[in-house]
Amino acid sequence: MPTTSRQDPSDEERGAEILAVLDTAFHQLLAADPAAFRVKFRKMAASAFAFYRGTACLFYKDVEADRDGGPFLDARTGRVWIHGDLHAENFGTYMDAGGRLVFNVNDFDEAYVGPFLWDLKRFAASVALLGYTKALSDGMIGDLVRAYARAYRERIGVLARGGEEGAVAPFTLETATGPMLGALRDARARTRFGLLDSMTEVRDHERRFAPGGGSVALDEETRGKVLAAFEAYLATLPESRRSRPDSFRVKDVVGRRGIGIGSAGLPSYNVLLEGNSDALENDVVIYLKQAQVPAVSRHITEERIRSYFRHEGHRTVISQRALQAHADRWLGWTELDGAGQLVAEVSPYAVDLDWSELDEPAAITELVADLGRATATMHAAADDSSGQSLVPFSTEHAIDEAIGDDGEGFAELLVDFAHAYGARARADHQIFLDLFRNGRIPGL
Repeated sequence: MPTTSRQDPSDEERGAEILAVLDTAFHQLLAADPAAFRVKFRKMAASAFAFYRGTACLFYKDVEADRDGGPFLDARTGRVWIHGDLHAENFGTYMDAGGRLVFNVNDFDEAYVGPFLWDLKRFAASVALLGYTKALSDGMIGDLVRAYARAYRERIGVLARGGEEGAVAPFTLETATGPMLGALRDARARTRFGLLDSMTEVRDHERRFAPGGGSVALDEETRGKVLAAFEAYLATLPESRRSRPDSFRVKDVVGRRGIGIGSAGLPSYNVLLEGNSDALENDVVIYLKQAQVPAVSRHITEERIRSYFRHEGHRTVISQRALQAHADRWLGWTELDGAGQLVAEVSPYAVDLDWSELDEPAAITELVADLGRATATMHAAADDSSGQSLVPFSTEHAIDEAIGDDGEGFAELLVDFAHAYGARARADHQIFLDLFRNGRIPGL
């Protein structure tokens, strides 16, 4: 089992451990906005998978024993760019900087540097939890994880050899199949006007944010701070993005407060911009969101890594640009009241992978294999060729050499972990549920 002791802890002992980890991760945010965390924790209480999504902090506490070595980990593969929260629902569509719809990994809030296996283990355990909710047998779940691991291994090998024509193409409308293609087609059918219509209204011949719907009006002092932060953000964009200053003209600003599983208690703001023309349907909405401390950083503590980033907003953006080829062209960072902010577009073309209609093992197997290839491509993108110096070697070559000829051993390691940690997460969910419903989480 992926715990630090040889014997599983009692429910009472594990409950105390869960409370301690949650307190370390969320104490300040919870104290600032307990109502948001009551919503967050109720969402986490809904299922073991939702609990798992909201407790990356607990996952990394459990796997920290292999942070400095272990099977397939060495001085290089133990310190590569990782997504940090790679579970089955953190995949979807986005419009890349070249205007192409791509299906890939999304949500880089937890990205950092650490063992490449941590991404794979986190995904594998999520497959076990997802498979359990779909009443798949342990054997079927094992086969799904093997399909993911083998596809990852195959793609890393192709990339290490320099790629083959067409073998490493991104998942687009031309190359994707199955649920990936469905998500891309759904994204293509969406429009910027549809997004604007859901968030804004035209008043006195100009577009403004509509009241309600989670928007919070700002006082003049706060508005001034947000606008100053926005001006500072512009300097973090590539020079090519600043060729038409009118596109950055601010039309309106509102506040929002995150209450989702991952964003509870994090203050955020939406900014309405002119966009690339005077036409009202081409306006753009971007958001500024206070970036969070990634769970991985509490267990990977080297100063050379920590000091590479100015603040958490800078870390999130630099990590995403390293891991995601042709990232959102609005992606940047700034500071507000001394806290690092992530800035990006509220995109009409973002569609998350929908697992609700996927029940047949054959279709799920095909999908998780593609997700394995996407994971490998993500890891390979973030290395000495990414423009960042923190990982000064070829990630795909390092991982390819570390796995070597033991592809089956590599797959079985992930299968064993998926079963063990899936069971651990299901038990933890019940413990958490009892703690929450009985009022034993401090601060709520």
